[in-house]
Formats: sequence, structure tokens, C-alpha cells
Amino acid sequence: MPELYSHRNSLIHRMDARVKLILTLAFIIFISLSPTAAWPAYILFLVIPISMAILSHLGIWFVFKRAFIALPFILAAIPLLFTGSEPRLIWQIIPGWNLAISSEGALRFISIGLKSWISIQAAILLAATTRFPDLLTALKQVRIPDLLVAIIGLMWRYLFVIVDEAKTMTYARASRSASLLETKRTGGTLLWRANVTGGMAGTLFLRSIERSDRVYSAMLSRGYTGELPSGERKPLSKDHRQTILLGMCFIFLIWLIGMLTGG
Repeated sequence: MPELYSHRNSLIHRMDARVKLILTLAFIIFISLSPTAAWPAYILFLVIPISMAILSHLGIWFVFKRAFIALPFILAAIPLLFTGSEPRLIWQIIPGWNLAISSEGALRFISIGLKSWISIQAAILLAATTRFPDLLTALKQVRIPDLLVAIIGLMWRYLFVIVDEAKTMTYARASRSASLLETKRTGGTLLWRANVTGGMAGTLFLRSIERSDRVYSAMLSRGYTGELPSGERKPLSKDHRQTILLGMCFIFLIWLIGMLTGG
């Protein structure tokens, strides 16, 4: 499982993690509060992650490609297409079957999709330009509860353990499965594969629980007290505070434009 952090020698990478965290959270909150169909604001919000991707030497395509992870979650907003007042757009899927889509609902669906996609870009930039230990330290320094920070840190680190367990089980399955010379495929029918996959998922769950007990025992033997070690707490410098203030003002201005232009 690869790290989200991508090392580059850029100003964004060298910026204090607390500054990036605060501005990213403000960015996501304000774009979420933007009204429907605030197209000028959406464009201005999109300019920010694009500019940061260029300044961080990550590239625009790097961010866009990873932001597509939000597309499956946008499907949850599909029912909005069928809500709202008249007029409705009639879409004929097959002869004799018409699907009524509300124009108001379509605007809501597109707006939610755009806001989600842009918000994911901001989160990706934060993760790609900030090392995870620095991010945990920043969370503690901005007064996020220590328990929540510990849960986030352990959850992320344990993902790698689960991935290793899944790879081990996959290799074991492949080594015990014969392949057909004609098709190079292993295993039997689709139903058989689904049954095996379900069994592997259950086994992975049980093995993960057992592995977590061993990991926790190892942590206790190494002096774990319920809190993860964090870096040195340093106050924000004057330049950092000015950067946060200017960034917040700029984000607020874009949000205000959205309130004036949105539907």
C-alpha cells in the first residue's frame, strides 16, 4: 500500500503542517456551504487546488487522477435528480419508458458532484504535501482531542497490516489454484469465485482481529500509554499567522461570491 505523501522540493511541502491543515479544512467547509449552481465560485474554488498542484510540483493530472475516487460516492446523490419542482426533463431510456428528471434536481446533483470533486482535490494536496506524522502533530497542536488523533493514527497504520494480510492470502490462493492452458484463468465458475472471495473476506476479518491483538501487545511492551508520540509543540510564527489570515479572507471572499451568484 503506497504512501499518500509525494516528496517534492517545493514551498508547499515546506509550509507548516498546521497552516495547510487549517486552510484545507476552511476550504472544504466553505465550499460545502456554497449554494447550488454558484458556478463562478466553483471555478474560483477549483483554481486554488490547481494553483497549489502547480506550486507543489505535483502536476494537475496527479491531483485530478486521484480525485476521481469521489465519483462512486457521488452516486449517492442520484435521487436528487428526481426531486424538485417543475419543469421536468423527460428522458426516454427505452421505447415506452420515460424517466422524468427535475431541472432543479439536476442542478443540485451537478453542484454536489463538483463540490465533492474539488474538496477531494484539497484533501489529496494536503496528504501529498504533508508527511503523516507531521499531520498527526498538527492535529494535536490545533487542539483536536488526543483520543481522536490516536484513532486516526492507528487506523492509518493498521491499513498497511490488513493489506499485507490480504496479499498473503491472495498469494496462497493463487498457489493452490490450477490454471487452464487455453485461458490462463484460475478457479472455476463465477459463483465459485464469489464463494471463495466471501470466505477469504471472513478469514481476513478474523486474522485482522488476531493480528491487532498481537500488535497491541507489542505496543504495550514497548511503552505505549494510549497516546502516540508527537513532535515538538512550537507556536505559529507571525508569517504563518498572516498566511492563515490571508488564506481565510480569500476563501471567504470566494464563498461570498457564491452566495451572491448561487441559486
